[in-house]
Amino acid sequence: MRVLNVAEKPSVAKAVANILSRNQGLRMREGRSRYNKLFEFNYSIRGQHCQMVVTSVTGHLMELEFEDRFRKWHSCDPAHLYHAPVRKFVPEDKLDIKRTLEEEARKCQWLVLWLDCDREGENIAFEVLEVCTQANRHLDAWRARFSALIDREIHESVQNLVRPNHLFADAVDARQEIDLRIGASFTRFQTMLLRDAFVIDIAADDRNLVLSYGPCQFPTLGFVVERYWEVQSHEPEEFWTINCSHKSDEGTATFNWMRGHLFDYTCAVIIYEMCVQEPTATVTKVRQQEKRKYPPHPLNTIELEKRASRYFHMSSEHTMKVAEDLYQAGFISYPRTETDYFSERTDLHGIVREQLGHPIWGSYAQLLLDPEAGLWRNPSNGGHDDKAHPPIHPTKFSAGESQWSQDHHRLYELVVRHFLACISQPAVGAETTVEIDIAGESFSSSGRVIIAKNYLDVYRFESWGGSMIPTYVFGQQFIPTTLTLDSGVTRPPPLLSEADLLNCMDKAGIGTDATMHDHIKKLLDRFYATKDANTRFSPTNLGEALVMGYDDMGYELWKPYLRSMMECDMKAVSLGTKRKNEVLTTCLEQMKACFLDARSNKGKLLEAMALFFERSNRSTGDEQQEVGDVVRLCNLCQESNMVLRRKPDGNFMVGCLGYPQCRNVVWLPGSISEAAVTTISCNYCTPGPVYKIQLKFRQLEIPPNYNVDHLGCVGACDEILRQLTEICGTGSRICSSVPDQQEGEDQMHLPPMRNEAVVGKLLAFTVAKEGILQMIALHWFCALGIHSLIEQICEVGEGGDSSVSCNTCGTPCVLRTANTENNRGRKFYSCQSQECNFFVWEDSLNSSSGGRSAEPASASSSASNPSRRDGRGRGGRGRGGRGSGSGRAGQSRGRTATDATFVSATGDPVSGRRCFVCGDPSHFANVCPNRGM
Repeated sequence: MRVLNVAEKPSVAKAVANILSRNQGLRMREGRSRYNKLFEFNYSIRGQHCQMVVTSVTGHLMELEFEDRFRKWHSCDPAHLYHAPVRKFVPEDKLDIKRTLEEEARKCQWLVLWLDCDREGENIAFEVLEVCTQANRHLDAWRARFSALIDREIHESVQNLVRPNHLFADAVDARQEIDLRIGASFTRFQTMLLRDAFVIDIAADDRNLVLSYGPCQFPTLGFVVERYWEVQSHEPEEFWTINCSHKSDEGTATFNWMRGHLFDYTCAVIIYEMCVQEPTATVTKVRQQEKRKYPPHPLNTIELEKRASRYFHMSSEHTMKVAEDLYQAGFISYPRTETDYFSERTDLHGIVREQLGHPIWGSYAQLLLDPEAGLWRNPSNGGHDDKAHPPIHPTKFSAGESQWSQDHHRLYELVVRHFLACISQPAVGAETTVEIDIAGESFSSSGRVIIAKNYLDVYRFESWGGSMIPTYVFGQQFIPTTLTLDSGVTRPPPLLSEADLLNCMDKAGIGTDATMHDHIKKLLDRFYATKDANTRFSPTNLGEALVMGYDDMGYELWKPYLRSMMECDMKAVSLGTKRKNEVLTTCLEQMKACFLDARSNKGKLLEAMALFFERSNRSTGDEQQEVGDVVRLCNLCQESNMVLRRKPDGNFMVGCLGYPQCRNVVWLPGSISEAAVTTISCNYCTPGPVYKIQLKFRQLEIPPNYNVDHLGCVGACDEILRQLTEICGTGSRICSSVPDQQEGEDQMHLPPMRNEAVVGKLLAFTVAKEGILQMIALHWFCALGIHSLIEQICEVGEGGDSSVSCNTCGTPCVLRTANTENNRGRKFYSCQSQECNFFVWEDSLNSSSGGRSAEPASASSSASNPSRRDGRGRGGRGRGGRGSGSGRAGQSRGRTATDATFVSATGDPVSGRRCFVCGDPSHFANVCPNRGM
């Protein structure tokens, strides 16, 4: 029978192969991955001859990620990540390992999984199992459970194979998916909101800065910030206490006031004066008792990290790296374990015997094994069992390896001494406590004498100080040597050390023994916190601002409660009391609600950041990258969504979130005042769904035969939206209050009109209204220079060609109708050329001799027709209307837009100005016909 054995790391595969083969008949060959060798040898499992093939993966074989269309940061609304499809796949850099497993699985009948015996290892085991069974569905899968890379453990595990535990794997799958969805949504949200809004000078390239959020990382930051706030908010307060001492031939005893201290100075002084006036001290109690200091529980991962930090100032990350090296070399047991008690079947005496030859603690190990010494004590039960690994303990003797660093020596020594200590008797001491009375006030002193150090002889990292005090008897009286009133001030708690932080995380259930050090490291990598030489943590401005922002929202996302509940749920999955899908649904619904609430209160985050950082000149998030409501999947790139956005100039557009890689955009009419995406999808446009947009237009900027409210579709099926886009244009709205540009200045770019038939339709409408070319889209027509079309339609509107010619340039004049209050309905002729100011009333021609040859009205008379005053007005070709144009309409002669009066289709003046001579709103005083009368 051929058996495929898969370990978690190449070094473990090599160790397992060496142990099982006993280095006899071991053959090595290359696999597709040059880092993951294959070892072959013969072996017997339960009496059955087997040809063993041992290889490895490198940690997780698969990754969990969103489907491609959701992977880009701007591809979707971050809220959609809570239900976006995810997939588990083998990444590109591990395809060679996958191919090796497939090739070998096809040749084998059994698969033995030698992955680490914790939840994470079980999840990797099922990843390997999935790949191998796809290549050979008849493969029989088994699990080897071991805790140390030593001969006894490895041979015993291969003879007692078990089935893989899918519950452990499900728990890890649930955690991975929860962390991915929550982390990606909050990270995208706060990064896009804050990165470009502020000058965050913590990184060299702040444009690529990622403001990450992790469900474990953020509560860990919360512990750091909360303690920092306690320190910062502390106000020192003075207190007073009475100290007493007594010196005798046997030594000096210091007595402490049993009240502790008082904050009221007057009360403290009164009590002190009473003691001074009656200073005789009377012994009221003498208590002698035996005290014990117990050894620590067996060592688990958290305690290893805490003690290495406290004793050696080693970071938790570095501690785990060194421990992993020692484990893979076979010197200690598996270093990632929550268990802190030894099972009855553990050969504790055998572990001690391996240390007898050590030059330092070998003699102590000899005493432990000596029954007459009475030093042995069965280890205590710490109450934690992960059902996978025993506590960390030494598995092989070493007096120190040449290739070890100082930290390797230290950590190995800690593991050995801790193991020897936890199976030793507690230290024993005799403690004496004396209480005295002075003027009704009680004082106490205590001393300790060490009777037997026991475990303290080997566990040099701890001490149990003893101090002798003189002998006192009940009722004895004496006069204190000193009696003083001393002052002090309250002090804030210290900043959290790494050991303190690990303790907080452990108590709150944040992370696992295998991941806690990663969460702490991420705080430092993301510039959320700093660590000083004493391993104490302080938040950076960025870390404090983020926690403050979420705290101001009223949501305690930085508190450990939510994550603690998630960890409990995932533990329930591993025990089979809850289902994976049930936990996923509950956690994600809860966190999505938190995310939506946080996003609606994003102003709090901005306010908090503004307290620490300067505002940036960069546009907040770049308008192209602001996420709006999704309209459809981009029909160009087929990857990202297209969303509705409002630009700073007030115009609306539907753009692809894949910008700048995809530049697909649909510009909406410039006359829209409001727009909102609905849940109604179009029945015609594909690929769907294409959601319709509820549009509201400005009434004065569209023809009257179009509705102000319109439910439109941007999928090219909406004829009304297309017409209004061509009539009103899609560029920036140009206000009439903007001054005209001087000659030679750049003119504002206007998008082209694509359909002159629609333009003609609008112009015909305006002419039909008593010849008044209203202000609707007037600047577009003037800017495009389509004066011939305008003049042609105006002439047709008045019934044909004119027989009146301009007496200046000879150009045929156009017959128009006035719409001012004083001359409403009155006909007049005006020159088509904007270089002339010719104007004449039709009725003045009819009443004059010679008819057509009458003198034209003077410049002052032309004020009755606002369309002819210097070519600016309702139908003028100069600068006016709603803004500046280009070409002839945009040429400036030193005047500004405020020189003109514009008349709407109702005949009312737009500017609100009136002539101060006659009160007529259709002209100014400088051209008033009544001026000078």
